[in-house]
Amino acid sequence: MPSSLKALISVFFVLCACTLWPQSPTQPFDLVITSGHIIDGTGSPWYSGDIGIRNGKIAAIGNLSETSRVRTVDAHGMVVAPGFIDMLGQSELTILVDPRLPSKIYQGITTEITGEGGSVAPLNDAIIQADKTTYDHYHITPDWRTLRQYFTRLEKQDMGINLATYVGATQVRRMVLGDDDKQPTTTQLEQMKELVRQAMRDGAVGVSTSLEYAPAPYAKTEELIALAGEASKFGGVYATHMRSESDAVLDGIDEALRIGREGHLPVEIWHIKVAGKANWGRMPEVVAKINLARAQGMDVSANTYAYTAWSNGMSAFVPAWAHDGGDAKLIERLKDPAARARIRKDLMTPSRDWDNEWQEISGPQDVLICAVQNPKLLPLQGKTVAEIAKLWNKDPTDTLFDLLIEDNAFTEVAVFGMSEPDVVLALQQPWVSLDNDSSGTSPDGILGQEHPHPRAYGTFPRILRKYVREEKKVTLEDAIRKFSALPAQRMRLTDRGVLKTGMWADVVIFDPATVRDLATFENPNQLSQGMEYVLVNGVLVIDQGKMTGAKPGKMLRGGGYVP
Repeated sequence: MPSSLKALISVFFVLCACTLWPQSPTQPFDLVITSGHIIDGTGSPWYSGDIGIRNGKIAAIGNLSETSRVRTVDAHGMVVAPGFIDMLGQSELTILVDPRLPSKIYQGITTEITGEGGSVAPLNDAIIQADKTTYDHYHITPDWRTLRQYFTRLEKQDMGINLATYVGATQVRRMVLGDDDKQPTTTQLEQMKELVRQAMRDGAVGVSTSLEYAPAPYAKTEELIALAGEASKFGGVYATHMRSESDAVLDGIDEALRIGREGHLPVEIWHIKVAGKANWGRMPEVVAKINLARAQGMDVSANTYAYTAWSNGMSAFVPAWAHDGGDAKLIERLKDPAARARIRKDLMTPSRDWDNEWQEISGPQDVLICAVQNPKLLPLQGKTVAEIAKLWNKDPTDTLFDLLIEDNAFTEVAVFGMSEPDVVLALQQPWVSLDNDSSGTSPDGILGQEHPHPRAYGTFPRILRKYVREEKKVTLEDAIRKFSALPAQRMRLTDRGVLKTGMWADVVIFDPATVRDLATFENPNQLSQGMEYVLVNGVLVIDQGKMTGAKPGKMLRGGGYVP
């Protein structure tokens, strides 16, 4: 055989070997993390070892001192843990404004689940027009109509963290019925079910409700069971902001459990709480009810942000009937003396028929203005309704109503209405994970002009500082489990949430003795401190405590996704 032919055959076999066989284990790691205390997310105690990362994934764990690598990160004296998972993040629009999401990554959040009842899609022209105030506030043009189109837009622009979303039951209701207080016909319900099926094929992780906020309260339980049943066929989860978190909180849990049971899917209760001074001390009842359901075989879990103030739209103070037809109709009613008087009477009357937040607080001093859309109202951010009432020389309820009118019902508030012992007891439950319940934000740009609830910047580091280090209400290992493996398990993220070979390299490195939140109710726009390194899919988004600007996040699609 001629030598030239032999050479050609040799080259052929080398090329085949390169194509057919995996790359050599001697290939350098992209990065090796050395000398840290590895807390793997399972709840197990820390152990020592090195973590080798290659092509975005954890390629090896052990003694890697003799291996070659592009870069070494020395984690001596620090904890190495899985990236944190925010079980309700609300960043579907702000990620289009600042895709790096500084407030999230400085907390160690590498994955967010979003879509609380009103998801980012599906969309139609009527919804876009009704929500124009919000889109204008963020300078966003909604050029998508389906979740698939929204995911495509996100992937084109890149993002700093991973994102998954539910399809909102409120959203599909608005697509078919608008914002009106009415019930679907058989044909309309079938249209809503088809929208859920389409969203699940697009990659939604389940179906969700936010039953306090109109038009969601207009939906009967049977409607929600029908929609949940469609998500169930695609392996989805039912997640809920319950119909009541105060006087009728146990009824709210019963409804959520019924939807899960008859819809044949797991239940996730968002930001579990007992709201209102009259209900303080009732968390043991809530815990007992959920423990009983779990003992009877119901797959139900919950999450918390562990502050004693919640945050939502100020329009939630207004009863559901006054929202019939949407925000424009709400403002009309607030301007009409007779309707306004009826709304005021409802606010002043204790009721189990709706979640009356005005009855859950000790007074207008418990309502803090967080975000407004009307530029004239910007000086009011960071003030309480009591302070504004004094400034305007008005009755507090008139102040509330007139603020809603002036701000086109956009105003966001923080409301102080929970007790610390209830918050701690919820946090300590083994089936409770963590959520920010706030959109990703930044101290800079248009996002930095808002005055958010401090949880937007501080939730996860605050747990590590306050409840782990200072008060010792939760162990470090269990806190990390609640931040990582527990939510990954609930959301079926089988390749994230623990530090293990073959998993995506979402990793945080921090000093447990110094990590802390800085955001306060008085001065919330402050990034947390102590996350020395944060990796998303093997890429550093925080490097030696500084943001790199990298955007390696991925869309995480549910099990029903059809490419």
